[in-house]
Amino acid sequence: MSDALDRLAAVVGEKFAIRNPSEMDGYMREWRQIWTGRSPLVLRPSTTKQVSRILQIANETRTAIVPQGGNTGLCGGQIPTDAGTEVVLSLDRMTRILDVDAADNTITVQAGAVLKSVQEAAEKADRLFPLSLASEGSCRIGGNLSTNAGGLNVIAYGNTRDLCLGLEVVLADGRVWDGLKRLRKDNTGYDLRDLFIGAEGTLGVITGAVMKLFPKPRTRETAFIAVPSPQAAVDLLSLAKEMSGNRVVGFELVADVALQFSIRHASVRHPLSQPSPWYVLAELADPVPGAMMAIFESALELGLVTDAVLAQSDVQRSDFWTARELISESQKPEGGSIKHDVSVPVSQVPLFLRQADAAVSNLLPGARFVTFGHLGDGNIHYNISQPLGMDKQQFLAMWNEVNDVVFDVVGRFNGSISAEHGIGRLKAYRMPEIKSAVELDMMRGLKRMLDPNNILNPGRVLPE
Repeated sequence: MSDALDRLAAVVGEKFAIRNPSEMDGYMREWRQIWTGRSPLVLRPSTTKQVSRILQIANETRTAIVPQGGNTGLCGGQIPTDAGTEVVLSLDRMTRILDVDAADNTITVQAGAVLKSVQEAAEKADRLFPLSLASEGSCRIGGNLSTNAGGLNVIAYGNTRDLCLGLEVVLADGRVWDGLKRLRKDNTGYDLRDLFIGAEGTLGVITGAVMKLFPKPRTRETAFIAVPSPQAAVDLLSLAKEMSGNRVVGFELVADVALQFSIRHASVRHPLSQPSPWYVLAELADPVPGAMMAIFESALELGLVTDAVLAQSDVQRSDFWTARELISESQKPEGGSIKHDVSVPVSQVPLFLRQADAAVSNLLPGARFVTFGHLGDGNIHYNISQPLGMDKQQFLAMWNEVNDVVFDVVGRFNGSISAEHGIGRLKAYRMPEIKSAVELDMMRGLKRMLDPNNILNPGRVLPE
């Protein structure tokens, strides 16, 4: 293996081939400190040509490669195992914005471009790139594509898959597929692009992308709303869509427990004067003036809301979103947390929450349900914090038991155990449980065809 490592390092030069364990540390663990690993080498190429040569050598020498973007993934797909044999391929130097075309509403970027920088490049061209995540200051477009990230605006603009027009991908044997097209329509055979989106680097390494831009909303109306129940929130969503002419671009459900964590640990101020068991953070883009207030008044008459505050400035709007985005981070001081990124049909969210809460409470009395998420598309972050007074390690030792209970309820609704975070190492072993034999056979067939030597992120997505 030593010879292979030397050949790989020579591609990028010793300056960008990290071998020192202390210098590797940031690539070996993710921010929650749940996934950690070891590697003999971290490679930091700057061009697609270098990535191509790296994969040629890796394929020839049967060296496993773990592609890594911003290292913000939550399922361990970007972290090497502790075996110490997998080489990390970081795209953190491939950050260029290659082209912004306001007429075509497209932006072409290298895969290592940070999401925030893509948003800012679009802003300079008076356009909107709508993908928005709590980690947007550090996550990268290649990782967003590889996990088909969702975020706050899926209800209006779709997942990352829906925002992509073309890709550049380096295959396992080093060949480069140049699919950087800006076409809105192209029905010339199989859609190869979609094979690599959501594949988590197991079929090829994304090195560039053409993404869609949109006209910037000229006005927004944003409200933080108290609702008595998730069912009231679902009914409010339908009402908001109807009364606004489908101008809803954000619709987040937040449990009071989740908001209280942000208030307690992130210096967030409560937007309302009185607490409520549930809240909705709703946003309209370019609505008829006063649309949000009209929605609130109708909802009040129907008993769907109990209180609300409409943002009066960009600062107040930002404060509302900050309270929502800091929930995950605010769980850390509360001890252990077992997180779930699930989706069910929007109309079934209330019933799912009732059944999941009951099932988890039966297994783990005193569990605290830090529930929040993108109600507009049925994606709920069903996070469970340890009961007060319980030992953290004892709680975390129940990870698989809790997952079994939650995923069983998800299955009753024909839902998904991964709405936007991916599969990675965390959920790969569950794929035979949630995919049919036909689906698994097709997936494994694609893997064998595109990566016959299994060098690309082995053990992720598909169990070995």
